[in-house]
Amino acid sequence: MTNHNTRQQETTPDTGSFASQTFPFTAIVDQTEMKRALVLNAINPDIGGVLIRGERGTAKSTAARALAEVLPDIDVVEDCPYGCPPDDPDRMCSDCRDRHGGDGALPTASRPMRVVDLPLNASEDRVVGSIDLERAVQAGEREFEPGILAEANRNILYVDEVNLLDDHIVDVLLDAAAMGENIVEREGVSFRHPAEFILVGTMNPEEGDLRPQLLDRFGLVVDVEGVNEVDDRVEISQRRAAFEADPDAFRAEYASDQATLRSEIVEAREHLDGVDLGDDIAELIAGMNIELDVDGHRGDITLRRVARTLAAFEGDDEVSARTVRRVARMALEHRLQRLPFEEEEQDVLSTFHDVRRDLGLED
Repeated sequence: MTNHNTRQQETTPDTGSFASQTFPFTAIVDQTEMKRALVLNAINPDIGGVLIRGERGTAKSTAARALAEVLPDIDVVEDCPYGCPPDDPDRMCSDCRDRHGGDGALPTASRPMRVVDLPLNASEDRVVGSIDLERAVQAGEREFEPGILAEANRNILYVDEVNLLDDHIVDVLLDAAAMGENIVEREGVSFRHPAEFILVGTMNPEEGDLRPQLLDRFGLVVDVEGVNEVDDRVEISQRRAAFEADPDAFRAEYASDQATLRSEIVEAREHLDGVDLGDDIAELIAGMNIELDVDGHRGDITLRRVARTLAAFEGDDEVSARTVRRVARMALEHRLQRLPFEEEEQDVLSTFHDVRRDLGLED
């Protein structure tokens, strides 16, 4: 089932009287699956990011840019270009780690998370950073100029039209997202720094698709398209008009909802480690991936992670079969070798029930 919305919700303009204002995440009409995928990645970035596919005007950019405002502020080392966490040496850059181990206290500050954009025309050096090789050879010093991945550390990295990026750049992004680290090597000189970020990509399939090898490396994929439901279209256009007329007043109207969602995300992060995924659910997940001919183990791993995260978000102590069912499509459909979702009388729910019955788990 495809997630729906209308065109009136799309991107907040970059210019104009409300350029500095972001449309509230909780004011986006419907978009249940897309918003869920974004929130789950915010709770647990180990899910591996989300790719949102849909035609122009379907609120993809609006949702991606709005996510940061429902995330809690983070504590950072104030003078660090990577925004290292001041109390977690394992996630620090080498400079902060050395300073943390010494006698000097690290200067700290609290700041909001932000959305870092990756331009389509960005070069590899702009993305990963560059090393001054001449200085490294002559003076024996590694002079590193941080790139976009450095800015994105502990933030949201947003890639619009990701399908139009050079495949090599996409590979670099996905490698960094998977490792939580950016490694730059030039002529025998190397430099590394933390690069933990929530990866959000958007694209219009009409302009081309990602190669299957790259698509498989996104944790979740959500498809959105327009609808013709009158009530929703009216509500969307009214909210957009109210936002454009008075952004401050409109944002104030949703401030309580934004704060509530932010608190729920914080609580879910704290609860995540305590969520149990039992053997029967593990068998269900493995059986679904086998039944659907999903190659490799990314499908199993991602579905386990996202199911646990949804359970944490909803305050459950263990993952249920119903929880798995609600996130199976976004975690698995883009990994399929065959396409049962498109066959007559065959969709993710029937496959889900078939696998449960085969494993003796059907009620």
